[in-house]
Amino acid sequence: MTGLLPVSGAALSADARLLSAIREVGARRGVDFDYTDDAATAELLARHRRTLSAAEHGPLMWLGSLALVAAIVWPFLGHAVPAFEGRPELAFGPAGPLFVVAVASLVVVRRRWKRELLHPRLAGYREVLGLARAHGVPVTHVPGWLVGRSLSGDRETVPVPAYAEVTYAEVEPLPAGPTLPAGPASSEGTDKTTKTEEAARKATEGAAPTTPPPAIPSKPASVASYEAMADEGGWHDEAGCLLLFVGIGGVAWAFSEENPLGYLAAVLAVPLAITTWLAGARQGRERQRLREAAVEYVRALSAAQSAGAAVPELSPALRKLLEEEAEKVRG
Repeated sequence: MTGLLPVSGAALSADARLLSAIREVGARRGVDFDYTDDAATAELLARHRRTLSAAEHGPLMWLGSLALVAAIVWPFLGHAVPAFEGRPELAFGPAGPLFVVAVASLVVVRRRWKRELLHPRLAGYREVLGLARAHGVPVTHVPGWLVGRSLSGDRETVPVPAYAEVTYAEVEPLPAGPTLPAGPASSEGTDKTTKTEEAARKATEGAAPTTPPPAIPSKPASVASYEAMADEGGWHDEAGCLLLFVGIGGVAWAFSEENPLGYLAAVLAVPLAITTWLAGARQGRERQRLREAAVEYVRALSAAQSAGAAVPELSPALRKLLEEEAEKVRG
C-alpha cells in the first residue's frame, strides 16, 4: 500500500516540457535530487514522514500536553487538597508556570514540525505535483502529512501550488499544393525517397520492438461498492444501546409504577436493539470484505505504477483508505 507514489517517474518523464520544468525546480531551490527516480522519491517521502511523526509524537509533545492538562486541572483540584488550605500560592500558583511550560513546549514542537515540512526537497516535490497537474499528468493522491494536515486538521498548512494549465497548440496541416507533373526530376526525387524509406526500414528491422505501456487495472465492482458505502453506517451500535436503555428504563418504570406498559416497551425495544446490532454486524462484515478488495486494487495500481503506468487520481474513499493503511504500516 505504501508503495503507491503520488505520481510515477515514468509519467513525469513522458512530457519533455514537464521534465524541463521539474529540472528547473531543483535548480531554483538548490536541490540536487531526481524526482523522476521512483525508488529515491519513495525513500525521501518515507524518511521525512518518520521525521515529522517523531516531531508530532515526541517527548516534548507529551511534556507540553501533560503540562497543559495539569495547568487546566490544578485550579479546580488545588483548593481541595487539605495541605493547600489557606495557601493560595500553592492551590492556584503552580497553574501559571505549568501553562507557560505547556505553551513553550507546544510552540517548539510546532516550529520543528513546520521547519521539517518546509524542507527544500519536500517543498520541491510539492511543486512537482503542482506542475504535473498543470501539464495534465494525473496525481493519484497527495498524502495529508505532505501538505501539513496532520497537525492542522483538514486545513492544509503548505498546500500543493496551483499553476496555470499548460496547453499545447495543435499544428495545422499544410495546405495541399499543386500537383507537379511527372518528370525526370520528380522521378529522381521519388527514387531518393524510396531509397531513404528502404534504408530506414532495414535499420529498424533489427531494433527491439517498442514495449507498450502497462495496462491500468480496471476497477472491480466490489471496489465501486466500497467507495459508495465507505462513509455509510456507524450508527447501529449507538442505536442498539439506546433501544436497550429504553427497554431497561421501561422495566424499571413498570416495576416502580406497577404499570405493565413498561414491560411492553421492553418487549418491543430489546428485540429491536438486537436486530439493529445484527444488521450493523452484517454491514460491518460486508464493508470489511469490500475493504479488502479495495486494498488489493490499490496494490494492483501500485504494481502497475512501478511498471511505468500512469495511474489515475484516486477517489476520496480510496485516498482515505491509503492513508489508513499507511498508518497501520507505521504502527
